[in-house]
Amino acid sequence: MLEARDKNRILQILKQRNVFNPDEITVAMEVLEAALEVRKTADYFAFCARDNNGLAGGYICFGPIPMTDGCYDLYWIAVDINWSGRGVGGYLLCFMENYVKNQGARRIYIETSSTQLYEAARALYDKHGYQQICVLPDFYRPGDNKCIYMKEMS
Repeated sequence: MLEARDKNRILQILKQRNVFNPDEITVAMEVLEAALEVRKTADYFAFCARDNNGLAGGYICFGPIPMTDGCYDLYWIAVDINWSGRGVGGYLLCFMENYVKNQGARRIYIETSSTQLYEAARALYDKHGYQQICVLPDFYRPGDNKCIYMKEMS
């Protein structure tokens, strides 16, 4: 489980990826703070992958979608650039899937950008059986579509 001591490390990971803009990093940290504060309300769940010394090398944040029956959103996933290619992102996705299945999840949704910067993320989702179900043109800004992925948990 993510702990307060991991906040600076997660911030470092988000910045080093050179994918997230400053506004996205701000929102990611706000969601991370909320996950740490509301653990008992189950609005957000945040977990990290750690090395043998306990250093966080990646994290995932997800939660139930309000007013739905068994649907969850993946809010954030990021892995230290030095841990890339080792299966950490896939491990975190599988961990989330198992966690939400135990909570009675029916579906997981993921929203992401269509830009080149997010190509690796989209490839990860494809590799793990998520289907792109919708594209909202020019959603984030002109030329930057919102891609919505979904996976059934049956």
